[in-house]
Amino acid sequence: MKAKLLAVAAVSAVLVSGPAAHAEQFINVLTGGTSGVYYPLGVAIGKIFTAKIPDAKTQVQATKASVENLNLLEQGRGEIAFTLGDSLKAAWEGNADAGFKKKLGKLRAIGAIYPNYIQIVAAADSGIKTLADLKGKSLSVGAPKSGTELNSRAILKAAGMSYGDLGKVEYLPFAESVDLMKNRQLQATLQSAGLGVASLKDLSNSTEISVVSVPKAIVDKIGPPFVAATIPANTYKGQDKDVPTAAVVNFLVTSTAVSDDLAYKMTKLIYESLPELQTAHAAAKGIKLDTAATGSPVPLHPGAIRYYKEKGLIK
Repeated sequence: MKAKLLAVAAVSAVLVSGPAAHAEQFINVLTGGTSGVYYPLGVAIGKIFTAKIPDAKTQVQATKASVENLNLLEQGRGEIAFTLGDSLKAAWEGNADAGFKKKLGKLRAIGAIYPNYIQIVAAADSGIKTLADLKGKSLSVGAPKSGTELNSRAILKAAGMSYGDLGKVEYLPFAESVDLMKNRQLQATLQSAGLGVASLKDLSNSTEISVVSVPKAIVDKIGPPFVAATIPANTYKGQDKDVPTAAVVNFLVTSTAVSDDLAYKMTKLIYESLPELQTAHAAAKGIKLDTAATGSPVPLHPGAIRYYKEKGLIK
């Protein structure tokens, strides 16, 4: 019995004195639909974190995008998320109509990234060439309560319309909207995304399209965070002219539950890995370090502030 006790004591001593196991750092990256821009950029960010943050275990989650992402962050079910600026503002204010039952006070910004362009694309044979032409026609406005759907409401309202003026409203993610258009079951889709989004490239490669303009007067009527922008000619097959539209800046967001150290590492890795992100999607060319610390409707995370101070962006 004495020998057994000595053996147990010896094993215990080894366990106690042995090297401590590193705590695994779990990072859930909240993105959007797989055919949008958030998802491929999220996958790229996940790979960067896995490679460069010791003991990081990263998961990339496809979601319904902005509104769902922000609610998940508030619930502690994600460490970093993509969102549109207007959705972020609505979350901070607790706008119930936008999908937020209360003010999401735990949200903290990592930084501004690229702008989302409001891209309204119709089948060429639909007769839709202007916003007014959407009356009586079928339009997919994005997944319910998504950032895209909130953008759809804002654009139509500024144009003096509502969903009731449309012939049919579909609440579908990007890929499903395109599938319906290919099958001639839908006349137009509004997609809020980076330029060259995969879903619309796919559509333009198989169907003749018309890209509908959003005049500057409409954009000015909505006001910030919407700004006037341009979809350059040849962004999509068959689009031979520049098209005026609206844009909204996207943000990467985290929460107060994330440590200052992890937020610092995530911020640093994102803005120092822009070539890798640009390889994942061309929209990342719109991400600029010099504007990363500006324009957020919610406070920056202290970890992000530390990085921006190092870079001289914040005094």
